[in-house]
Amino acid sequence: MKLTARDWTLLIVLSVLWGGSFFFVAIAVREVPPLTVVLLRVSLAALLLFFWLRVRGEKLPTAIPVFLVMGLLNNVIPFSLLFWAQTTIASGLASILNATTPIFSMLIAHALLADEPMQTNRLAGVLLGLLGVAVLIGGNALQGMDISTLGMLACLAAAFSYGLASVYGRRFKAMQINPTAGAFGQLAASSLIMMPVVIFIDRPWTLPAPGFAAVISIIALATVSTALAYLIYFRLLAACGAVNVALVTLLIPLSAVLLGIVFLGEQPEPKHIAGMALIACGLLAVDGRLCKSLLRKKTVFKPGSTPRRAQK
Repeated sequence: MKLTARDWTLLIVLSVLWGGSFFFVAIAVREVPPLTVVLLRVSLAALLLFFWLRVRGEKLPTAIPVFLVMGLLNNVIPFSLLFWAQTTIASGLASILNATTPIFSMLIAHALLADEPMQTNRLAGVLLGLLGVAVLIGGNALQGMDISTLGMLACLAAAFSYGLASVYGRRFKAMQINPTAGAFGQLAASSLIMMPVVIFIDRPWTLPAPGFAAVISIIALATVSTALAYLIYFRLLAACGAVNVALVTLLIPLSAVLLGIVFLGEQPEPKHIAGMALIACGLLAVDGRLCKSLLRKKTVFKPGSTPRRAQK
């Protein structure tokens, strides 16, 4: 399915919104504990989507056990890991490591599902992605397990959790759950899970009041980078399909890195750029469309015949 100019615009906007989440988190966790930021993000976003569903007259989801599992895998675990990681590493680096999500999704799907074979392009993508991760983390790991290395490993664990969520989330299609209602269900379930955790660990009533920048960042994180981003994502999903929307994974790190450089004074190291390039190549290989396009354009010559396109 070909992307129109409008689709590309929405895709870029979505990448900025989701890339911006790393920027907003970097500001918020300076003053607010990561777990509390997670709770505020999911609960405020759930409230906004609840009103959206009510205004549109759509039915609220009722599959509570499914949403509890999905909320745990797709929100609670990865958000908690990523937000803590951003207290130890730059937002741009966190976004680059998070871009390995499709690679983990593919590996998990291959291991658990019969209809996900390990094709050559996918294997190449996995190897490139792992090489990119090795470039990013390898030097730190060889020098010892310091706090920044733990932060990078937390980002990879978050990506793995997202991968589990993508495989588990397939049942939503079979259950014919409205996508926006599904997003609300996940966020509401995540709020229920996080509330006792935050009360027990962070004891928010004992925390000092956050500053203006932290408050605005948390509000933007919930409204713009979560609720609005979900609505744009599902609109794109319906308009141009899951394969095309997956391209946003390549754009998110670019948005996050640029925001970190411009507004947070972050300076990516050469190995970060190299690792990002390798992971991006891995994602393109897993996607497979570039490889197929190159094969289609390859010309085969036979003696005594005119050039023709190579067969698929």
